[in-house]
Amino acid sequence: MNNNDEIKAKNTRLVRKLLFIVIAMFGFGYALVPIYDVFCDLTGINGKTNTSAADETVYEIDKSREITIEFITSLNESAPILFESKLKKLKVHPGQYYTVNFYAENKTNQPMLARAIPSISPGLTAEYFIKTECFCFLEQTFKAKEGKMMPLRFVIDPELPDRYKTITLAYTFFDNTEASVKNKR
Repeated sequence: MNNNDEIKAKNTRLVRKLLFIVIAMFGFGYALVPIYDVFCDLTGINGKTNTSAADETVYEIDKSREITIEFITSLNESAPILFESKLKKLKVHPGQYYTVNFYAENKTNQPMLARAIPSISPGLTAEYFIKTECFCFLEQTFKAKEGKMMPLRFVIDPELPDRYKTITLAYTFFDNTEASVKNKR
């Protein structure tokens, strides 16, 4: 075997190793989302709120506790929407139901489909933040220049540990119009 053949053999092994690494990296990246979801479900650190309406349950209202709920709204960078909470903060008693209105307006001359994605912080409070009605459960349809009030009805489970005094609920609105058009094709 001459020197050129040796170099070609080494290069071939190197290319195979690099190709294997690329495939492994792609596979790991592809599997990361489900792994992350399982990890967050097990640890409770993701701050995902319920994705469907819960039934209204009668709780004993704890008037001795007051929890501050902060409402934060944001837009995906490409969403031409006005989106805001009518309240920035609300003091609540665990076990009592509350309704907060959010306002969204399509700023374009075209119909739009949009979706609000919620998150909650601290993440461990998500299981105690119970939504019975939320605009985030479904994709929202807006006509050109249309604005609408969208309610959020919720209760804080009285079993929420005492150490939590403030909960932040954040919504990010995404324009899903193009994605919906592509899915219909």
